[in-house]
Amino acid sequence: MCRNYTPDGRRNLCGKKIAKLRRQRTPPLSQRMLAVQLQLRGIDLDKNAIHRIENGKRFVRDMELKVFAEILHTTLTDLMQDDSQ
Repeated sequence: MCRNYTPDGRRNLCGKKIAKLRRQRTPPLSQRMLAVQLQLRGIDLDKNAIHRIENGKRFVRDMELKVFAEILHTTLTDLMQDDSQ
Protein backbone atom coordinates (compact mmCIF):
# COMPACT_ATOMS: atom_id res chain seq x y z
CA MET A 1 0.00 0.00 0.00
CA CYS A 2 1.31 3.44 -0.94
CA ARG A 3 1.58 6.06 1.78
CA ASN A 4 1.16 9.67 0.71
CA TYR A 5 2.87 11.07 3.78
CA THR A 6 6.44 11.43 5.03
CA PRO A 7 7.43 9.53 8.18
CA ASP A 8 6.72 12.68 10.22
CA GLY A 9 3.23 13.03 8.70
CA ARG A 10 3.93 15.80 6.18
CA ARG A 11 2.13 15.74 2.84
CA ASN A 12 5.12 17.01 0.88
CA LEU A 13 8.91 16.85 0.89
CA CYS A 14 9.54 20.41 -0.27
CA GLY A 15 7.59 22.67 2.09
CA LYS A 16 10.38 23.23 4.59
CA LYS A 17 12.85 23.98 1.79
CA ILE A 18 10.42 26.41 0.11
CA ALA A 19 10.03 28.30 3.41
CA LYS A 20 13.81 28.36 3.95
CA LEU A 21 14.59 29.63 0.45
CA ARG A 22 11.78 32.19 0.59
CA ARG A 23 13.16 33.63 3.85
CA GLN A 24 16.76 33.64 2.58
CA ARG A 25 15.96 35.97 -0.29
CA THR A 26 17.16 39.57 0.02
CA PRO A 27 14.80 41.06 0.91
CA PRO A 28 12.88 38.06 2.24
CA LEU A 29 9.90 37.07 0.12
CA SER A 30 6.60 37.02 2.02
CA GLN A 31 4.10 34.23 1.50
CA ARG A 32 1.75 36.79 -0.07
CA MET A 33 4.40 37.98 -2.54
CA LEU A 34 5.34 34.39 -3.39
CA ALA A 35 1.66 33.74 -4.13
CA VAL A 36 1.61 36.80 -6.40
CA GLN A 37 4.69 35.54 -8.27
CA LEU A 38 3.06 32.14 -8.71
CA GLN A 39 -0.17 33.72 -9.97
CA LEU A 40 1.76 35.81 -12.51
CA ARG A 41 3.10 32.51 -13.87
CA GLY A 42 -0.34 30.89 -14.05
CA ILE A 43 -0.34 28.94 -10.76
CA ASP A 44 -3.45 29.88 -8.78
CA LEU A 45 -2.31 29.67 -5.15
CA ASP A 46 -2.98 32.15 -2.38
CA LYS A 47 -1.07 32.99 0.81
CA ASN A 48 -3.02 30.36 2.77
CA ALA A 49 -2.06 27.63 0.30
CA ILE A 50 1.61 28.66 0.59
CA HIS A 51 1.29 28.45 4.39
CA ARG A 52 -0.20 24.94 4.18
CA ILE A 53 2.52 23.79 1.77
CA GLU A 54 5.29 25.11 4.01
CA ASN A 55 3.74 23.41 7.03
CA GLY A 56 3.35 20.10 5.18
CA LYS A 57 -0.44 20.13 5.25
CA ARG A 58 -0.92 20.32 1.46
CA PHE A 59 0.33 18.21 -1.41
CA VAL A 60 2.32 20.00 -4.14
CA ARG A 61 1.55 19.35 -7.79
CA ASP A 62 4.41 18.86 -10.23
CA MET A 63 3.64 22.06 -12.17
CA GLU A 64 3.56 24.03 -8.92
CA LEU A 65 6.90 22.54 -7.90
CA LYS A 66 8.46 23.55 -11.21
CA VAL A 67 7.35 27.17 -10.79
CA PHE A 68 8.45 27.27 -7.14
CA ALA A 69 11.93 26.25 -8.32
CA GLU A 70 11.94 28.99 -10.99
CA ILE A 71 10.87 31.73 -8.58
CA LEU A 72 13.27 30.64 -5.84
CA HIS A 73 16.17 30.24 -8.32
CA THR A 74 16.84 26.63 -7.48
CA THR A 75 16.41 23.18 -9.00
CA LEU A 76 13.68 20.61 -8.54
CA THR A 77 16.28 18.30 -7.01
CA ASP A 78 17.29 20.91 -4.45
CA LEU A 79 13.66 21.47 -3.42
CA MET A 80 13.28 17.74 -2.77
CA GLN A 81 16.43 17.33 -0.67
CA ASP A 82 16.13 17.02 3.09
CA ASP A 83 18.44 19.53 4.81
CA SER A 84 17.90 18.01 8.26
CA GLN A 85 20.40 15.18 7.68
